[in-house]
Amino acid sequence: MWLQIRMYILTVVLFGILYAIVAIIGSYLGIGSFLFYGIAAMVMMFIQYMIGPKIVEWSMGVRYVSEKEAPGLHKMVAELAEKANIKKPRVCISEMRMPNAFAFGRWQGDGRVCVTRGILDLLSEDELKAVIGHEISHIKNRDVAIITLLSVIPMICWWLSRSFMFSSDRERGGAAIIGIFAFILYFITNLLVLYASRIREYYADRGSVNLGNKPHSLASALYKLVYGTAKTNKSEIKKVEGYKAFFVNDPSRAINELTELRSLDKDMSGSIDSKELESIRNAKVKLKTTDKIMEILSTHPNMLKRIKHLSTLS
Repeated sequence: MWLQIRMYILTVVLFGILYAIVAIIGSYLGIGSFLFYGIAAMVMMFIQYMIGPKIVEWSMGVRYVSEKEAPGLHKMVAELAEKANIKKPRVCISEMRMPNAFAFGRWQGDGRVCVTRGILDLLSEDELKAVIGHEISHIKNRDVAIITLLSVIPMICWWLSRSFMFSSDRERGGAAIIGIFAFILYFITNLLVLYASRIREYYADRGSVNLGNKPHSLASALYKLVYGTAKTNKSEIKKVEGYKAFFVNDPSRAINELTELRSLDKDMSGSIDSKELESIRNAKVKLKTTDKIMEILSTHPNMLKRIKHLSTLS
């Protein structure tokens, strides 16, 4: 319930900021000028939204696989989609060695679930099922559409700031002030969209558990993904830097997160069992200032906090 309340408040705040921009620009220039920016932003968002899946396919080396080629993977996706009461997403594999998974598509009926070759070689069946449940939940919750919709607000702020800060109209002395104000709003709204993305990750984790997966299976999968990514060649991580919002975890933070998570693996088995997850439920998570800043600037929650959240779902 608290996740839902935060998401509602965040959405109201973001669209409240957008309304403030409309009021200020409208009174300064007239509504026509703002409509131009608004329509242009919507057109750009629509184009990005429609061609997005093709860009993801090309950049990630996505290959769609048949049931004959990957029967186990298709079975997992089909069972979880049925439990989630959504159309079965298309199933695909990326040959990337970095272990991860992601969901993409234009809308719920156009969902696609992709796993990398690295994750197939790393996780157990229960762990992989928990990760796929997380991705199915993203599709069910229409997270791609929600984040895309919210992302248009910082986009409008950015365009307005550039236009007004570098305006050649000297007769309008307030243009630079409006430009600076729009840039400040761009920075704030961008942080709010990142916050929304982190909330959606908590939603998807909870969604995976609601689909019947054990919290410790997902926690163990996250631990292994962090470990596997930390060992991945840095050049491969840099290639997907612009797409890390799609992934189950943030690849660029894997090395730092691994140090934090090792303390959970008390028996040094390389996984997290139900007892190890239970041990963090009542523990207080203390983050360094640098870790807090990194989380604020990230699309994903701090992994230690995320696993603690999973412990409350046991």
